Amino acid sequence: MKTAVIVYPGSNCDRDVRVAIANATGTEPLAVWHQNSEFPDVDLIVLPGGFSYGDYLRAGAMAAHSPVMREIKQRAKKGVPILGICNGFQILTETGLLPGALLQNAGIKFICRDVNLRVETSDSPFTKAYRQGSVLRIPVAHHEGKYHADLKTLDALESENRIAFRYCDAKGTVCEAANPNGSARNIAGVFNKERKILGMMPHPERLTEKLLGGKDGKAMFDGLVAALA
Repeated sequence: MKTAVIVYPGSNCDRDVRVAIANATGTEPLAVWHQNSEFPDVDLIVLPGGFSYGDYLRAGAMAAHSPVMREIKQRAKKGVPILGICNGFQILTETGLLPGALLQNAGIKFICRDVNLRVETSDSPFTKAYRQGSVLRIPVAHHEGKYHADLKTLDALESENRIAFRYCDAKGTVCEAANPNGSARNIAGVFNKERKILGMMPHPERLTEKLLGGKDGKAMFDGLVAALA
């Protein structure tokens, strides 16, 4: 499986996700600089976490206009799977590849801690290795992670089974107390209509081996290998 990890000025999780993918695939991903308007054919594109362009204007707003994004939009039209994590999720919403927006957290504080996620569907290459309804422990680290969309969009995400993860408590109950940032309907990750693009705020690449404190994120990358190999 060939993977491209896009690197922007201010990215700080690109190496983390490259290590997670290399461990799952046995192949080192390509690191593609944001100014490159072309890169080789790949099976998966990852937009990593960080603070692209220092989050000036809005988180992900400037990165959405990087030269590489024109090519990524073309790859998306061809059905190439794309994973956006944290800042990558913000960039995907800014480009319109995913619906909604990521706003400043409720409480106006940067959040950096583990949260619980409930897997809402296993019907995607990103979540196929998880059981629907299972609870994961995954870290978050963001200041603008409050998912927002209008009522029509939220209802469409529900009816089309395009919500990937929701914030929940340790028992899997979706409740306000388990929502770290005020996201609408406790949404932590969403798909595009074809479920070939996933944006999520939590960082699965940070929990892929026991040395990191847990392995709940590992199945995402193992599942991608099985789906895309």
